[in-house]
Amino acid sequence: MIRTFLNIYNLMIKELKIVVYDKGMFIFIIYVFSVAIYVGGTKASMELKNAPIAFVDSDKSQLSHRLINAFYKPRFNTPDTISYYDIDEKMDSGYYTFIVLIPSDFEKDVLSSKVPEIQVNIDATRMTQAGIGAAYVKNIISQEIDTFLNKSVENSVNPELIIRYKYNQNLAGEWFGSINEIINNIVMISILLSAASLVREREHGTIEHLMVMPLTSFEIMISKILSVCIIVLLGVCFSIFFVVEAFLEIPISGSIPLYLFSTFLVLFATTSMGVFIGTVVKNMPQLGMVFILTILPLMMLSGTMSPFESMPQILQYLMNLMPTSHFVELSQAILFRDAGFFIVYKQMINIFLIGVVFFISTLFIFKKSLGMDN
Repeated sequence: MIRTFLNIYNLMIKELKIVVYDKGMFIFIIYVFSVAIYVGGTKASMELKNAPIAFVDSDKSQLSHRLINAFYKPRFNTPDTISYYDIDEKMDSGYYTFIVLIPSDFEKDVLSSKVPEIQVNIDATRMTQAGIGAAYVKNIISQEIDTFLNKSVENSVNPELIIRYKYNQNLAGEWFGSINEIINNIVMISILLSAASLVREREHGTIEHLMVMPLTSFEIMISKILSVCIIVLLGVCFSIFFVVEAFLEIPISGSIPLYLFSTFLVLFATTSMGVFIGTVVKNMPQLGMVFILTILPLMMLSGTMSPFESMPQILQYLMNLMPTSHFVELSQAILFRDAGFFIVYKQMINIFLIGVVFFISTLFIFKKSLGMDN
């Protein structure tokens, strides 16, 4: 037993030294858990921000000025006033996303209880701004007209809605973007490192050295898994404490130790997947192709890019067999909703059981590929 622990320890040290001495891989790991987290959290905000807008004011009334002044930063840029004949040129050039046409006699028609029309031209090539911004434009104009007519929302026939956002009060996209990027990078780097270490052994011929040494296939495999777990867990700690909390100033509500333990459980499964990939491929080019075919479905269908519940039912059943789906749900529950062990223990058990299945299956195939009896 002591000899087994010593063998695993020495093999782990060997794996860690290989990663440290490999400058390209070492720099890539640093990038994945630092710059990539920042970029992932800020690259694709789903909020409307600094949308360019212009008005064609044919009424030039008090109400039309109120409408124009109702649009301001940070959701919209300061509105410009243009002429009717500039609309086509500005839309064709993509200078404005929204151009609002206020007709003549607009205020007069509103006061006369008529229903005047306001035309809103939207550049739909900017899909995010166009889809979200149309609702904002409509709501802002409606609210300003109600206020102008001395009708508040509370005095209208509609019920009063009191909306309270929990866990992300300002609906900041970077909060979830950065955490989702950490989740994706945990899965990506763990599979890549564990698979690449085995392929590197085969390409350099050192796998034969391990086979003739008094080592078991279990010791070789578990040492590769544990070394990757150490590297990834250190990277996750750096990402959470320095990138997410310190640099992006995103508050983490939940227990970090509980999250790190959950991360270790999912790493047990994903690194086993990596060893399996490294066993079946023959060289690095094959690893690259198989890795892309593996990591893309895991990242896209686990709930980080789109809600898990919105996917087709058959995909939900299939992805429930993957540890990443449970890990996404668990991560958001712990880090944002301050969920404790008794809330997420089911996901943790699922991850552990899936990891055991992956580990045993991979160990059998790994042992067979090496031709070792133990």
